[in-house]
Amino acid sequence: MKTASDQLPTQETGRQTDFTHEQKYPNVESAHKAFLAAAGRMLSVNNWHAYAGGASAKFTLCNNLGIEVDQMAGQGAFISIDLPGPGPDAGDGLEWVMIEKLVTEGGANTAEEYTLMTVRPMPEPGKDNTEIAHFYKDVSTSTFVVRRDGLLLSAGAHGRNETPNNERVDLHDKIRNTAIALMARVGLSGMQWQKLVNGLIEYQEAKNGKTT
Repeated sequence: MKTASDQLPTQETGRQTDFTHEQKYPNVESAHKAFLAAAGRMLSVNNWHAYAGGASAKFTLCNNLGIEVDQMAGQGAFISIDLPGPGPDAGDGLEWVMIEKLVTEGGANTAEEYTLMTVRPMPEPGKDNTEIAHFYKDVSTSTFVVRRDGLLLSAGAHGRNETPNNERVDLHDKIRNTAIALMARVGLSGMQWQKLVNGLIEYQEAKNGKTT
């Protein structure tokens, strides 16, 4: 069985980022139960905004026509991302990525179990426009991982080959994408991903109409 680390894309150009959060449990049974809950949250893309908390981007799972779907994430599905502030012309105001890999390995009786999802910037689905609708080029990837290693549960967001999408786009997107990529470089996007990976583990489901 490949480890979760083996499944990460190779870093070759641009920037690499890694944001993680972890929690230890008293026994394998409780760690496995927590893993299943966290992995389920990771696949519930439409709820990422709630898991990450206020002021975060809004993520919406869509089919290959760009139409919102209310289901768990699957390989080949698209995700639209509504960032605070002006969006790209290429995506009608939204960033777009496609889930190019979704892998689950291991189980309650293995030392390691994980669910891993890699997304890549894409043109807006269902449209003729071939421009990448994202502030990063399509050499860039983001990989989200929920992993149990023994009693330790972790969640991670791993960026690879992060390169500004400032070629073959219109002037507005060239300026916008460069600016957002620069803000990401100084760490502003890190707050978004750190809040999300924290929430994948720490979020408490609704009880009596409330979340804690």
